[in-house]
Amino acid sequence: MKTVINDYIREEMFPNIWCPGCGNGIVLGAIIRAIDDLNWDKDKIVAVSGIGCSSRITGYVDFCTMNTTHGRALPFATGIKMANPDLKVIVVMGDGDCSAIGGNHFIHAARRNIDLTAIIINNMIYGMTGGQYSPLTPTAKFGSTAPYGNIDQTFDLAELAIAAGASYVARGTVYNARQSTSLIKKALDKKGFSVVEIISDCPISYGKMNKMKSPVDMLKWIKDIAVSKKVWEGFSPDKKKGKYAIGEFLSKDRPDYTELYGEIIKKAQEMGGNKQ
Repeated sequence: MKTVINDYIREEMFPNIWCPGCGNGIVLGAIIRAIDDLNWDKDKIVAVSGIGCSSRITGYVDFCTMNTTHGRALPFATGIKMANPDLKVIVVMGDGDCSAIGGNHFIHAARRNIDLTAIIINNMIYGMTGGQYSPLTPTAKFGSTAPYGNIDQTFDLAELAIAAGASYVARGTVYNARQSTSLIKKALDKKGFSVVEIISDCPISYGKMNKMKSPVDMLKWIKDIAVSKKVWEGFSPDKKKGKYAIGEFLSKDRPDYTELYGEIIKKAQEMGGNKQ
């Protein structure tokens, strides 16, 4: 039976390589449904990814796509957007890909307010390469490189994006799939740098190391740690520990980088620069 999903995927690339119970497929479905609601032309969409389990999404969608090196999805996407500002550019990253090796690129893409949509699938671990802890692994949780518990303070990726200057920031989960689809849709439709963090499950690397034996256990855990933004605001600091606010955190308007760069070109031409 044909569904909306079939109109946007490369069926020859299936079955997928994700582990049973992985949340990446839920995020893929949310992205596709959001794009379908916006009625975008597939030939005007470019999906860019780095390296990791989540990055496989660009191999499955029937758009113009680019799979790049680890942590470098945003610079490649920036180049694409600058070369052709009319394209709709979506960047899919994992938590390590975005916030570790790609951390500076993330900060400066937000600072510049380049017109991209960054979707970060946060499964709180390096799932593909052996379960090492990432900058988004919760403190005291376990990974292959944190066998006695992670002692690092965790990045709040949403707060980081807001502080760096993004135009749209939201967080959803794979458990709250309909809400996540709505947040992605708003992010795609927003001019400027938009960020949606999706808390996802990795039952193989994260779940088994943290006493969650099945994908169902992980989804129940995600349900318990996710709190609506309105409820979150009434929590005391102690009650917020181990929890995540979900919903829309920021939506503001300011000129995006491609518009400002176009103005620079016009100024240079008026001052006698290259008029070609």
